Amino acid sequence: TVDPAKRLANAMGLQSFGNVETRVDPAGFAEAGVTPKGELWAAMLDTKQSWDDLIRRHAPDPKTRDEILKNPLYQNITGKFVQSHDYIAMERLYELHTSGTYDLIVVDTPPTRNAVDFLNAPDRMADFFSSRLLRWLIAPYRSRVVSMASKPFYSIADRVLGSQFLQDVAEFFILFQTMYPGFVSRAEAVTHLLEGSQTTFVVVSTLEAAPVREAQFFLDLLNERKLHVGAIVLNKVLPEYLLRADGAAAAKEIAANPDEVIAQLAGAWDHEGHGPRVLAEIGTSFNNYRLVAQREAELRAELSRHADSVAALDYMSEDITDLRGLLRLGAMMWRN
Repeated sequence: TVDPAKRLANAMGLQSFGNVETRVDPAGFAEAGVTPKGELWAAMLDTKQSWDDLIRRHAPDPKTRDEILKNPLYQNITGKFVQSHDYIAMERLYELHTSGTYDLIVVDTPPTRNAVDFLNAPDRMADFFSSRLLRWLIAPYRSRVVSMASKPFYSIADRVLGSQFLQDVAEFFILFQTMYPGFVSRAEAVTHLLEGSQTTFVVVSTLEAAPVREAQFFLDLLNERKLHVGAIVLNKVLPEYLLRADGAAAAKEIAANPDEVIAQLAGAWDHEGHGPRVLAEIGTSFNNYRLVAQREAELRAELSRHADSVAALDYMSEDITDLRGLLRLGAMMWRN
């Protein structure tokens, strides 16, 4: 998972949930009455740790590795810069895929707008390394000759930011450029992986106006990029029985004629004074829910054209706190 997901970790019975994959204890499945055919492992992206591991793996030599790791700018960027989070998530996916350890890898991305940043991260990294700004930042430290055109820039930057900061920036990117070919090749590999036939996208949404707009935006984007959408998962969906005609007729009758219904229940109802009002409220509430369910059905039909399959998950009144609850959720997906 790219985003923190501590509730999910707790539901899977994981006491520690970090950058290193952790196996979900088979005993948890046994307690839920299931014997899995394989193994389930989980990890939550730690941006700083992933960057440090990446530098240790791919730095051209120990000296470059150590200088990057101790550089103040590197420590700030990898710990706090949002875009570094998106890019390292891609690197982590590449690492897990190329390890060959897993039959199936599921990446849980942040909500839609941030998921777009996740997809754009490799291209942004490549664009930055080839940008004019980067060339200007490192030029004085690569060469003692600074052009007359760029002198005003360095003069102002030196006064505003300080010479030490500029030096840290330049040193960091000069060191980082030694790893540039590797960044580009891995970014291209991840792009090919996402575009390949072995990869599919699953979009999760609730059937409310704003989340559906977000889902449609992301589905259109995936379509533009020719990325395969395998399924749409709709969460917290009202039950289909609300759409049945006989239920609607019964609710309408109860709401319109509560006194007649109470009369038919003579002897079985002890609260005659409140009975008609309660029954009228029940009938009206059912019809209100029915209207919401009808709107959900319309939105579901709109979304269904974007994917091979659509799974609807029931609105659950209780929280999911263990593997039994997760398995119940999974069963809802497979029934569709």
